[in-house]
Amino acid sequence: MRPLRWLTLRLGAGLLGVLSISLLVFLAIRLLPSDPARVILGPGAPASSVQALRHQLGMDRPLASQYLDWLGSALRGDFGQSLDSHVAVVPLLAERLGASLALLGAFALPALLLALALGSLLALRQGGRLDRLCLPLLALFKSLPVFVVAVLLIMLLATSVFTWLPAMSLLDSERSPWAQPRYLALPALTLLLSAAPYLVRLQRAAMIEAWNSDYLDAARLRGIAPWRLLLRHALPNALLPLVQGMALVLSVFFSSVLLVEIAFNYPGLGNLLNDALRRRDVPLIQAGISLVAAFVVLVNLLADALTVLLTPRLRTAG
Repeated sequence: MRPLRWLTLRLGAGLLGVLSISLLVFLAIRLLPSDPARVILGPGAPASSVQALRHQLGMDRPLASQYLDWLGSALRGDFGQSLDSHVAVVPLLAERLGASLALLGAFALPALLLALALGSLLALRQGGRLDRLCLPLLALFKSLPVFVVAVLLIMLLATSVFTWLPAMSLLDSERSPWAQPRYLALPALTLLLSAAPYLVRLQRAAMIEAWNSDYLDAARLRGIAPWRLLLRHALPNALLPLVQGMALVLSVFFSSVLLVEIAFNYPGLGNLLNDALRRRDVPLIQAGISLVAAFVVLVNLLADALTVLLTPRLRTAG
């Protein structure tokens, strides 16, 4: 399949997926037992006021009409106003998304480098002392839920044992998160310890397979130096599973970051959506989850593109 056609098909499938998720979220919100108009006005508001607000918000119209109106506005970049703060949804999401992406970068790059280095080292020393020591530790951390890792790190590094880092990520909204590394450290370390075991084990298995392959045996017989075998032959082939694994980790990032942001009171997208769900802020929930879906689609598209670029057989397939 030609690259342009492949890219077009993947983009079309991704957009269809985002639209499907936005429709499901739209229906799910409206099937919840509580009424957003009642939540806004309070339990003591008269029924006539609640009905008037429902009419003002357009919630008394058919669901199909409501969704199509929302979709038409969203395609023009207008996601409405927050029912709670009466502020446009887009600036709210943009501000919190920046903080979440800073947290993403703070853990993703170290996780990738750690997996590449430690996974390759364990594969080359398969069965050695370091390998036997690290594998049980990796299995242990992989089995711990992310919120348990967060609590343990708070106890170890912020409260009970040491007080090196702040337990709460009270970021200054006027400054970049990167300019406040002390507040990024614990949330990023939590995500790193949750993601790294999977990536390290994945890289270890891929490197073992590549290092023991027939084509590397043939290269050894030709007298190629071991370091050249590693860098020119084994490592590029072992990167493919790591690329897909990193895409999977980033795809579930927003589900994990929700718990992490709540645990550390980190002012990111996860905390914003958690507050919106509690207050039944329908426009903010709809736009936020659609943004998360678009992020997942984009990450997987980039991972597939890198896979094609790193695999000559796929790159030259007609």
